[in-house]
Amino acid sequence: MIQYFDNYSLLSHNTFGIDVKATRFIEYDTEEDLYELIRTNQITLPYLHIGGGSNLLFVNNFEGTILHSRINTIRIVEENDNDVLVKVGSGVVWDDFVAHCVANKWYGAENLSNIPGEVGASAVQNIGAYGVEVKDIIHSVETVNIKGEQKTYLRNNCQYAYRYSIFKEPEMKDVIVTSVCFRLNKKESYKLDYGTIRAELSGFPETSLKNVRQAIFNIRGSKLPDPAIQGNAGSFFMNPIVNKQKLITLQKDYPEIPFYELGADEIKIPAGWLIEKSGWKGKSIGPAKVHDKQALVLVNTGKASGKDIIALSDAIRTSVKEQFGIEIKPEVYIITNVPM
Repeated sequence: MIQYFDNYSLLSHNTFGIDVKATRFIEYDTEEDLYELIRTNQITLPYLHIGGGSNLLFVNNFEGTILHSRINTIRIVEENDNDVLVKVGSGVVWDDFVAHCVANKWYGAENLSNIPGEVGASAVQNIGAYGVEVKDIIHSVETVNIKGEQKTYLRNNCQYAYRYSIFKEPEMKDVIVTSVCFRLNKKESYKLDYGTIRAELSGFPETSLKNVRQAIFNIRGSKLPDPAIQGNAGSFFMNPIVNKQKLITLQKDYPEIPFYELGADEIKIPAGWLIEKSGWKGKSIGPAKVHDKQALVLVNTGKASGKDIIALSDAIRTSVKEQFGIEIKPEVYIITNVPM
């Protein structure tokens, strides 16, 4: 089924809680519905395809068409004693899929528990948390473009990197993810050495999928605000990557600086630490605020507009640049109107 709405409020479709409107909003339930929309030229320009809105910041009303998938199928494609290949519709809520994996004793997705958003967007954004990125379990991504042409991208063709995929490139703006295939382990395996996972698990009687998932919920809940209470998009900034010489220079003034080695000459610095050291933790500009517990998160304290959030973001970026000589970039997709 296809549903159409005009002059539609996007308040419930972005976790920042920004009350903007779209000229037209279209939801579809199946791939066939999407093909019908394309065949009958109902997707008028400009258009934007969204997921759960957990990584979006609308600055203005969207003068065009917003598309949203409600393809919510989960289907086993193949299975053996070691692993299972599962095809998941783009409109499935991401954490519902993680819960499904845990219930079926499929290993690999549990560290990504309690991340907001939908499956289609997870593959575009390469979501990650606690030592795992979604690319680690993706087998392939199925798509259709605005001309109705289907194409499947195997994981190696998606060019995955930190919070990046080929689907974020400008030339891919007319490509829509319809489903994602995940390969998950059936043999017991965990990744527990990131952050405080092991410490949190010490309070549980045993290590199990269910308990690892609950531990991740506990950790995230202690640090991150609930979007239903305070509008936010989780981590607003990406962690910057610098070279070793830059790290050595920083360590002269900040010997305690945390870092993670990614490669021969790639070092990831936590953006939250840089923001906190710049004095922004808990600070506000109008109704936009840096979260009290996690400086990487910007929150809407009530009636913030997209422009208020941008003003706070710009001020933070300037401070970090001046103090550390590091450019931090938004992870959140900022939409002024026409998608970039």
